[in-house]
Amino acid sequence: MTASPLPHHAGVAIDGHGIATVTLRHAGRLNILGTPVIADARRAFEQLAAHEDLRAVVLRGTGDKAFVAGADIKEMAALEPGSARRFIDGLRGLCEAVRHCPVPVIARIPGWALGGGLELAAACDIRIASNRAQFGMPEVKVGIPSIIHAALLPRLIGQARAGWLLLTGDPIDAAQALQWSLVDAVVPHERLDDEVQRMAQHFAALGPKVLRQQKRLLREWQQTDLDSAIARGVDEFAAAFATGEPAAFMAPFLANAKANAQSSHP
Repeated sequence: MTASPLPHHAGVAIDGHGIATVTLRHAGRLNILGTPVIADARRAFEQLAAHEDLRAVVLRGTGDKAFVAGADIKEMAALEPGSARRFIDGLRGLCEAVRHCPVPVIARIPGWALGGGLELAAACDIRIASNRAQFGMPEVKVGIPSIIHAALLPRLIGQARAGWLLLTGDPIDAAQALQWSLVDAVVPHERLDDEVQRMAQHFAALGPKVLRQQKRLLREWQQTDLDSAIARGVDEFAAAFATGEPAAFMAPFLANAKANAQSSHP
């Protein structure tokens, strides 16, 4: 496994399978998002996006108390309109770097995911949580609206449930988050790392070109009308056959099918 010592607040390690782990660090025991943390994490994702051998990214905090328990209230309390715009635009840039990462990003959620932390998790492709995890958007309780990637929540969980989270500011537990489809899997806390690694290895075993192609299409579908999305799919399907991956992955499938057919008809 290779590791990069920089940036300071976002450790980056890439294993031999092309699975990167980005760890938020030096951000307190709850992995709070202040400007330095936001800037370093964004830089880490921008650097990873240039790695052609990258297959998947695991995004995590330090420790198990939280994924990210929100933005830095001490910093926000001193903001005025101009600095507030710069602060939140920095967080927008981080979430967009995660959302547009060319390979799947898995959020490892062991505990609290609140406010900007839940928005960061929403920007990931897969969210795997411990049964101890808690989720919430408490911004209204401190006098600010939930914005930027809170806009993803109605798409993920529906307008009514997103409205409940954003208007009440109250948290929900892991079981309710799974019921609402806010997370993709909930596992016992002691199995969290195993499940995250299993999913990352699953992505690493797929064709790297088709995985990037499918993620790109998913992002395009979020902002493209249905007729255009369907038409674009024809081009993308044809383009896949220029990569060599269909032949490589279909051949074993066909060989197994042939062997099974022969064994059932002696």
